[in-house]
Amino acid sequence: MKLIVGLGNPGKEYANTRHNIGFMVLDAYLGEVKWSSKFNGLYYQTTVGGEKYIFLKPQSYMNLSGGVVKKYADYFKITFEDILIIQDDLDLELGKLRIKINSSSGGHNGIKDIIACLKTDAFARIKIGVSNNKNMDTKDYVLGAFSKNDLDLIRQNFSTINKIIESFNYKDINLLMNKYN
Repeated sequence: MKLIVGLGNPGKEYANTRHNIGFMVLDAYLGEVKWSSKFNGLYYQTTVGGEKYIFLKPQSYMNLSGGVVKKYADYFKITFEDILIIQDDLDLELGKLRIKINSSSGGHNGIKDIIACLKTDAFARIKIGVSNNKNMDTKDYVLGAFSKNDLDLIRQNFSTINKIIESFNYKDINLLMNKYN
């Protein structure tokens, strides 16, 4: 069983913000589905390539995502090797993708909390570049909405991210990193 976590913040006011890229990816991948609720998270369970997948959107706000991820991992008996987190990354150029494992939080508070709650950084991540505006407060920037052009650029990568999600059940993470990084 795989746990695919899209990071974001609940509420319409955050819908198209940089910090919600994880929610956007899951919504684009799954389309219109009926999300269930458990452990302060919205989840959808399905099968991808013969493997059970749980897609999760924590509803605890970004900085407290770890507790939700841990509850799902424990409840569904999912090992950290079978967890894939989709996150925004300020240090990557807009739209650039990077797959990582065994990596620090890089200052991302949601990832920092997940590492603390799981007591490991040995889970896979898809980092999606949202760039950075050094002239703005970081919090205001990540909670700011994408421009239409920036959102279009980000969405161009969704088909690649979909392939990574689908390959996560049968390909070694190192092979995925070699192919997509």
